[in-house]
Amino acid sequence: MMKIRTRILLVAVLFMWVGATAQMDKTANVFLITLDGVRWQDVYQGLDTALVQSNYTEDKDLLNKMFSGSSPEESREKIMPFFWNTIAKDGQLYGNRTKGSKVDLTNKMLFSYPGYNEILTGKADDAHIDSNDKNYNKNVTVLELANKQEKYTGKVAAFASWDVFPFIINDKRSGVPVNAGYMNAKGALSEREQFLNEMQRQAPVIWESVRLDVFTHHFAKEYVKKNHPKLVYIAYGETDDFAHGGLFDLYMKALHNTDALIADLWQYVQQDDFYKDNTYFIITTDHGRGEGVREHAKWTDHGKEVQGAEHTWLAILGPKVKQVGETDNVQLFTNQIAPTISELLHLERDTKMITAKPLFLE
Repeated sequence: MMKIRTRILLVAVLFMWVGATAQMDKTANVFLITLDGVRWQDVYQGLDTALVQSNYTEDKDLLNKMFSGSSPEESREKIMPFFWNTIAKDGQLYGNRTKGSKVDLTNKMLFSYPGYNEILTGKADDAHIDSNDKNYNKNVTVLELANKQEKYTGKVAAFASWDVFPFIINDKRSGVPVNAGYMNAKGALSEREQFLNEMQRQAPVIWESVRLDVFTHHFAKEYVKKNHPKLVYIAYGETDDFAHGGLFDLYMKALHNTDALIADLWQYVQQDDFYKDNTYFIITTDHGRGEGVREHAKWTDHGKEVQGAEHTWLAILGPKVKQVGETDNVQLFTNQIAPTISELLHLERDTKMITAKPLFLE
């Protein structure tokens, strides 16, 4: 009789443990995604005809064929179909300044390292971060904050095309695994990871410091499939580098391709039991860029001397996100992203570190 009771008790404890584990796994997951140097105009206003007709575009007919439309709304949907067919229907979009919807940086540098620091820490730090040099960030990111807390330790990861991200995230101090630039996947590798390791340098190497986004995407996706992290950061990079090169047609194609990569990731998480219906996507950029071809407003440039480089945008999709679509008459700031992630994951946060208010999503 005692043996039967013991077995019943063990079975009950097992069911309680399984139930608790399932409940833990159903807590929110967050994917933070950035597209480097993408203007709000290209997200909201469709194809910029002035730039198409400029010397920045080599094949004007092809770009018009791919992305022009009878209205800005039709054009922008061709450029970013996932944004306008999924996020606009089920999520929230901020940053269309023609509608009074504004997202702005609080840092005054208006280039990448300061922008990513602001996104990830919730604070600008112009006093210490004034270059894109490979210096380890002294500030604590929300990734590190999560990884240092027991329930998220080992469940945070970052993947980036730009090779400065191990320094921005401070992988040595934070313990957050960062695969960036031309780093290989490590550990017990899947066949696809082995293939990606082999292929990433066999494909054209356009920039030594920035690999093609398709490799960053699939390294991230394979890791997500194997390890099911709770907080994932993916930083795509091609758009900014094509823009700096004055290649508007390749910039627009990269933006279109990145939209497709994000759609692929969203489709995957909605089919995976661990992520389905309890995963948030927060999508933004590290800075804006110039509005056209004029001096101090050149589309190729950004930085504190470039008009409009402080203007960014933000997209949010997830289970408790109110279906607002495109917003108007609102002011948000990039420093609100880290506290929003902290709020979604119920992190114990240092109020001295993250002081901005989180976004109200419901």
